[in-house]
Amino acid sequence: MPTRAALWNDLLDSLLALRDRVLDESEKRLAALDHQDPGLRLHPGVRNVVHYLVLRSVDIRPLQEALAREGLSSLGRCESHVLDSIERIIAVLRAATGKARGRASDASTTRDDEDASTLRSNTEILLGPAPGKRNTRIMVTLPGERATDLAFMKELLTSGMDIARINCAHDSPVEWAAMARTLRVARQETERPCKILADLAGHKIRTGPLATEEGVLHLRPMRDHRGRVVLPAHCRAAWKGNAQSPLPPVDCQLLPLETNRPPEVGEVLRCMDARGKERRLEVESVTDAGVTLSCPQSVYLMNGTPWQSDQHRRRHGHIAGIPETPTAILLAVGDHLLLTRDALPGAAAEPDHHQPARISCTIPSLVERLPLGQKVWMDDGKFGAEVVSQSPDGALLQITVAKPGGDRLFPDRGLNFPGLPLDLPPLSDKDRADLDVIVPLVDMIGFSFVESAAHMRALRDALSQRQATHLGIIAKIETAQAFHRLPEILLAAIGRQPLGVMVARGDLAMEVGPERLTEVQEEILWLADAAHLPVVWATQVLESLAKRGMISRPELTDAAMDERAECVMLNKGPYIGQAVHTLDDILTRMQGHQRKKFALMRALHWS
Repeated sequence: MPTRAALWNDLLDSLLALRDRVLDESEKRLAALDHQDPGLRLHPGVRNVVHYLVLRSVDIRPLQEALAREGLSSLGRCESHVLDSIERIIAVLRAATGKARGRASDASTTRDDEDASTLRSNTEILLGPAPGKRNTRIMVTLPGERATDLAFMKELLTSGMDIARINCAHDSPVEWAAMARTLRVARQETERPCKILADLAGHKIRTGPLATEEGVLHLRPMRDHRGRVVLPAHCRAAWKGNAQSPLPPVDCQLLPLETNRPPEVGEVLRCMDARGKERRLEVESVTDAGVTLSCPQSVYLMNGTPWQSDQHRRRHGHIAGIPETPTAILLAVGDHLLLTRDALPGAAAEPDHHQPARISCTIPSLVERLPLGQKVWMDDGKFGAEVVSQSPDGALLQITVAKPGGDRLFPDRGLNFPGLPLDLPPLSDKDRADLDVIVPLVDMIGFSFVESAAHMRALRDALSQRQATHLGIIAKIETAQAFHRLPEILLAAIGRQPLGVMVARGDLAMEVGPERLTEVQEEILWLADAAHLPVVWATQVLESLAKRGMISRPELTDAAMDERAECVMLNKGPYIGQAVHTLDDILTRMQGHQRKKFALMRALHWS
């Protein structure tokens, strides 16, 4: 058994060797970076990232365990101040062993306290000031249908929204501008700061269109366990004179009515529904935007269905404006699906003609590059498949993952090809056109499907051409390629303009596999911490609450861990206001227990 003095000497020698390796290998990497961009090596975030990358190229677990047994720091939280952490342990062991100071490092530039201040400063520049009661910001995706709803925007702000997200994959420039205008008014009236992020759509890799069928609007009343109606079916209706007016969201679909004047409250509209059953729709409310109708029975309505007022015989019309419904393809494990290059509407399988189901891909060039055996995920993991053959028509997939009995595949659903280099231009034509619109409206840009340093430089050039280098950039890590190249992506922008990282967990899970997602998202957090950059934690946070008004226990645990990021993103939904309020409460409580990887021990009081 070695003496403690001998053990300390061994630990000191190991740490000195580790420190020297970090310094020597970092110097080579920094020199290469300086050759590409003179002066870049002087940025403390750049230097610390390089130090961290060298440190993590070594397996130091035995050293960590030995340090912990001696009551010393195990380097388990050294991401943001690598050399400073090593030097501090070396200093303690030198004092304990009486050894003189040797080679000096530049660790003074990355001290723990200074690094924490740098991260706070970078976060405030990009994401705005933290609310007084918590450190983690809340980002909310704005729904296009509420673009002009001032009361809704004020509710989000007072509930805890710190950053508003405009998703350029949805809506149009008209809605985006309206969102920004309404939010500016809401900020003034609530006196709450709120920055705006515009998320570029990127190259939308999705399923193409399917054939459509006649639209049917099915309204259902709510019944109890005995089948008694406890809440009638409701729908929102517009009439011919103002069919273009925006309608506030309700629990049902839009039902336009064509008539010369709007009905009155209490009036009953009689019709024969699509099944030939007589139904009575009562007018519950009337506004400039439309009317609310209710019915205690189930109703199937179609375009052209005539209606007649019970109170005013001359008031009549017919149903219009119900959109056609896309068909869906039923797929089960073992089924085949042809992923086509053409943009023709897809269709279900035709067994009699030996034709598999078919659907197109919105980026045809990817289809012909799919190798045999390539894994394919569809609709956020609802379906898994594998490429079994290639033909001039497209890639034939065999379904390997689907729920028992099969499920339906719809148009405009995400496609993921794990491990396949996309090799797409960094910015689509739509992205460049959208930048022209959104640059004057927002504070930062979300960069979708960024996969390399060249991609990052392309966005920075596009912003420079629009005199918008002041705008922040949030690099969305959505693919395995982006994860593996994250160091070069960050080094291509650190120190040039405000920068952050988004962990896009939905697409990332499809890319790296759900089993590895936890590991990957941790590594992203660590690397961003080393770069002193804020992290946005995104995708499916409190999703059940935002969409259905019900919260699950796993979502609560997940939300509690969001405190480790500088910002958490919520997606839109009918109950988004409640979700913001709940997340605000969770984050406020958790900041007394957790900061990054550091568990805090505030006083507890058990009875």
